[in-house]
Amino acid sequence: MASATGMGPLDSGGRVIIIGGGPAGVACAIALQRCALREGRRFTVTILEGKEFVGERHHNQCAGVLSPPLAGLLEADLGIPFPDHLVRTVIEEYVLHATHTSLALGRKGVTSHAVRRVQFDAFMLEQARESGVSLIPARAVDLEFLQGGVVVYTEAGPVEADVVVGAFGMDEGAAAIFQRVCGYRPPQALPSVVTKYHPGDRAMETFGVRIHAFLPKEKRIEFGAVTPKGNHLTINIAGPSVDSAVLQDFLQFSEVRRVLPNLEQAGLLDANDLRCFKGRFPVSLAKGTFGDRWVMIGDAAGLVRAFKGKGVTSAVQTGIRAAETMLRVGISAQAFRHHYLPANRDLIRDIPYGRAMRLSAIGLARMGVFEVILEAGKREPRLYEALFEAVSANGPYRRVWANGLSLRSLVAIARSVLATRRGAVPTTAELRDR
Repeated sequence: MASATGMGPLDSGGRVIIIGGGPAGVACAIALQRCALREGRRFTVTILEGKEFVGERHHNQCAGVLSPPLAGLLEADLGIPFPDHLVRTVIEEYVLHATHTSLALGRKGVTSHAVRRVQFDAFMLEQARESGVSLIPARAVDLEFLQGGVVVYTEAGPVEADVVVGAFGMDEGAAAIFQRVCGYRPPQALPSVVTKYHPGDRAMETFGVRIHAFLPKEKRIEFGAVTPKGNHLTINIAGPSVDSAVLQDFLQFSEVRRVLPNLEQAGLLDANDLRCFKGRFPVSLAKGTFGDRWVMIGDAAGLVRAFKGKGVTSAVQTGIRAAETMLRVGISAQAFRHHYLPANRDLIRDIPYGRAMRLSAIGLARMGVFEVILEAGKREPRLYEALFEAVSANGPYRRVWANGLSLRSLVAIARSVLATRRGAVPTTAELRDR
């Protein structure tokens, strides 16, 4: 059990229940077990996960791009080798598209890895099992706090612990339990639609190792992306009211058609091609994310890189930080307030900048101004760097704004505006023919 007050640092015999077996929950569980092994403490760590990732019976509607510094976190903090065998494509570059122009963005030596999330999640859960974590293949149905502990009621029966960790992502059922019992409020979420497309081996070779990101003028779509994954392309869009019909409209946009090979040849479609899956991802911080004997991590806390990107990396980071708080400080609301929140200051402080970036990008795209900015980015290194870090989520949004609003960047944008008015920028027809 926990120490004398019942809510000090977890000691030998401590029991932890983690609701959710995604990257956040697994990272938290393994971090706890590693400490137990290193310091001679014995914990009972249990993950509740109702999905079956092995055999791919259930899927995660995430685009599945693993970005730095995830490999370092897995290897240094969790003792897990990076799963190179799961990598479908090593992403070397991003291409950012407006309606009539585009800009290739990259940085030497900076790569990301495209994987199938269901396979990555299965790998992570197996690593947790090997470290001594117990897995209950069931969903939580209720929660009750008692003096000196907590009971989580599951489809498989009740489980008792000293502390419960919410790592359930955007699951509305689990969120409703904590909302009713603890006063938790889930983060605001943006709907997304994901599909996949097999254009053929030769077309995949031609497509290359780039992620194509789109900022269309269409008001229903905030952004879209096409990501290569070995033998197929993952296509996703996000927006307040996206659905399968909106995805079909997205696939007809001229800038998207130029990127997608062989799409007009319906006979090439795999039986599972262009089937739609719906999901959501957080775009704000959750409210009421901790209390005595409970804490939220990952998407459930809204602790992700704002706008888009690095969801898995942020999930792993927050899971490790929650484990460190429980091990070093305690499991009380005070411990989480004074240790866990400051540990996540890098994510929390960047959220307003990311939100502003998201709203600005949407507005500029719909006004047609993004064309001019991309043209300016081809000439000004600081603006290029800002665009790269924005689309790849490879740096804090505070730095994106600093580079994007630098004097040199603003001058480059002004010159691009003037060039457009004078006709020095290629015409729409010329750009379309490229």
